Amino acid sequence: MQAVLKCPKIAIIRPHGNLNAANALEFERDLTTALTQEAVSILLVDLAGVESLDSAGLMALVSALKLAQNLGCSLRLCSASPAIKIIFELTQLDSVFEFEGKAELAVVST
Repeated sequence: MQAVLKCPKIAIIRPHGNLNAANALEFERDLTTALTQEAVSILLVDLAGVESLDSAGLMALVSALKLAQNLGCSLRLCSASPAIKIIFELTQLDSVFEFEGKAELAVVST
C-alpha cells in the first residue's frame, strides 16, 4: 500500500492597523481574491498587526468564511492579540472561526 501525502496550498494575509468601515470592503476583496486563487485550500489571516476591529471588519471575515466553506476551503485566524480575541468572544464568533497560534506554527502543523 502506498502512502499518499496531501500538501495543501496555503495563502497568508497579514492585515495591519485598523480593520473598520473605512477599509473593510478592500479587506474583503483581498480575502476573496486569496480564496479564489487556483488550488488554495487554506487561508490564514494573521491578525498580529491588527490594532482594532469593528463590526465591518468582522463582517468581512464572516463573508470570507462563508465563501471558504462554499469553496471547500479552510479559513483560519492566527496571532490574534487578547484585545482582538475578546471581540470574537463577545460576539460569540470564537466558536465559529478556527484560531491558531502563530502563522508559522499553523503552516507547520497543517
